[in-house]
Amino acid sequence: MSRITIAIDGYSSCGKSTLAKALAAKLNYAYIDSGAMYRCVTLYCLRNDIIKKKKFEKEDVIASLDKIKLHFEFNPHTKTSETFMNGENVEKLIRTMEVAENGDIANWKIPGKMVKGMGGAMDLVASAENIIVAMMHVNKAGESKILKKCSLPLTGVGCVKKVVTELAVLEITPKGFKLLERAPGVSVEHIIASTEADLIIEGEIPEMVIN
Repeated sequence: MSRITIAIDGYSSCGKSTLAKALAAKLNYAYIDSGAMYRCVTLYCLRNDIIKKKKFEKEDVIASLDKIKLHFEFNPHTKTSETFMNGENVEKLIRTMEVAENGDIANWKIPGKMVKGMGGAMDLVASAENIIVAMMHVNKAGESKILKKCSLPLTGVGCVKKVVTELAVLEITPKGFKLLERAPGVSVEHIIASTEADLIIEGEIPEMVIN
């Protein structure tokens, strides 16, 4: 079997993964996301309290590496690899985003080009004062990602100010999510049904203005 090595250079979030996937499909190769490896290490360290409130000892992280066994399995339906850590399929856990009503964010891959991977997201939430999150309102299974409490390890605590989804614009207040706007053609009832957290709704909710 012949081997081929392709190096793709570029800054963070410039589209390297997108290009790599396209090349793999063109060459009929399986695409393996090496970035999943460091996300798995972070997930393991958060689960086992090696990382606490963004603080950790480098020696503790290094010592944990012997306890992390990773392997990839090819999914013929998606034509991509899925990541397993210590026998558990963690693909969903390392690529999910949630926002809680108190402003907490659990971000393991922000869609689009804003941030790819939770490492960059940690830098973002640590340095920015006004964080507006653009995300999908529900996941592929139709489950809400706008929650009362995040179910995943947190990337940032109480840092999100506003959330924009395909359904609504939400502001995070001391009392929870406040519905500011709704997408054209989307009813308030539909937004309520798609949101696990309670919503503060005051008066008539206007539609987003999209030019």
